[in-house]
Parts: sequence; C-alpha cells; structure tokens
Amino acid sequence: MPYLYLLPAVVLLVVWVYKPLVETFRLSVYDWNLVPTSPMTFVGAQNYADVLALPELHAALRNTLLYTGAFLVFSVVLPLVFALVARRVTGRARTVYQALIFVPYLITPVATSAVWRWLFAEEGGALTETLRSAGIEIGNVFRDPSTVIWAVIVIVGWQMLGFGVLVVSAGLAGINPDYASAASMDGAGAGTITWRITLPLLSPTLVFLALMTILLSAQWTYPVIDILTQGGPGTASTNIYYLLYQFGFRNFDAGLSAAAGTIFFVGFGLVAAVFVELSERLSFYDN
Repeated sequence: MPYLYLLPAVVLLVVWVYKPLVETFRLSVYDWNLVPTSPMTFVGAQNYADVLALPELHAALRNTLLYTGAFLVFSVVLPLVFALVARRVTGRARTVYQALIFVPYLITPVATSAVWRWLFAEEGGALTETLRSAGIEIGNVFRDPSTVIWAVIVIVGWQMLGFGVLVVSAGLAGINPDYASAASMDGAGAGTITWRITLPLLSPTLVFLALMTILLSAQWTYPVIDILTQGGPGTASTNIYYLLYQFGFRNFDAGLSAAAGTIFFVGFGLVAAVFVELSERLSFYDN
C-alpha cells in the first residue's frame, strides 16, 4: 500500500525529470539542429570536446562562481544578521519587519527587472539621478562590462534576501530557549550565547541555505540576465544556464547544449554530494 501512495509522485518524476535527463544524455552524442525532419548525426564525444574548448564556457563559469560567492552573502550572512536583529523586535512590529524583507521574494523576475531597469536608467533613473546629484556618475550599468555583473547581483540578492531571512527565522524558532536561559543564569553574555549556543544549533539551517545557494544561484540569475542584459555586454554577465539557452535555442545546436547540460549536471552533482557529506560532519543537532 505505501508504494501505491508513492506511485503518482514517482510517475511524475519519471515523466518530467528522469526521462528528459536520459534524453539529454542521448542527445549529447549527436549533432542535431532541433528540426524534426533533420537527421541526427552521431558524433560521440566531440560535443563534449567542443564545449570544453569554448571561451564562452570559461567566462560563464567564472561569472557563475562570482554570482555564487556574492549570493552566499545575500542568502546566508545577511539573513542571519537580520533574523538575529528581528528577535529583538517584539509584537506586531516584528511581523511587519519580516514581511517587508520577505515581500521582494514574491515579486516575479519580469516585474523586478522592469522596476530595476527604470531605477538604473541612464537618463531619469531614480538611483542614477540620486547618485548624480551626489557627484557620482554610474552611466548605463547594464551596458558597462565593469558594472553589469554587480547590478545583476544586487537585483537578485535583493530578492533572495527575504527567502534567507524566512528560513533562518524558522530555524531560530526551532531552538529551545531553555539553553539560552540556562547559559545566562551561569553568567554567559548575549554574544557568548549567540556564538556558542545559537549558531551551532542553527548550523543545519545555514548549511541548507548554503547548499541551495550553490546549486540554484545560476537559476536565480537566469531570468534577470535574459530580460536585462542577454548575457552582455559580450560575456560580462552570462552564466552557465544562459549559455545552455544560447546553445539550444539561439544557435539551435541541441547536441552542444545537451553536452554542456550533462557536464553541469555531473559537476553540480559532485558538489552536492561533497556538500551533503560535509553537512553531516559540520552540523550540530539538538538531539
């Protein structure tokens, strides 16, 4: 009987996840332009060699690493600070405080991109004009290779901050307050309680957020990149997911896109396996 209850979920996983994954592996050894009437030519590992030799891949990987490192600040470090501060806010003000931080996460990427495009507009943009009045000229941040990637980081980080605060607040709510009370009776200060009790008990939550950030940061940035920068100027703001889209649906090279997707799948799978193993060693649970 339990297997019958699981059957619908398993069927959906097979149809929408595992079958496309197998198809991706199969396509990665063929040369095909996505036209149903065109023949699929077997090329073996040539697609993998071509992907690894592309300079665009190296730029996308470098940008993806930068995105991931920056988002660890927005999804782990800052949420931890804000959630700890929120504990000092009491009553209805605490709910309002957390809601204001979480609301940006609920806004769709299209609406978010439209608002930030107006804020950063070279002429008449609210942020641009404010900084200009202070003597700071930023120009067109979405067309400047030195600023475009930081603009994307600010936009996506602003949205993901609320998700991180929500998760950390839930983790803090699950910590038994008796530990802090006992420690304070023994003379421990607020800093010692936070560092020696709260953070160790919060470590599973922080590890979860870090793992999600590493695995999903490329997905979080994709819609903003597609709407605002199209990976440019040049390859200044592209990432590995946008590179897959370009291979498959702009260049119509299904084999190259599938090979790149397979490489990324294996790479992220190894990262996830290592991170899960580390989480078991580093996390401290209230048993």
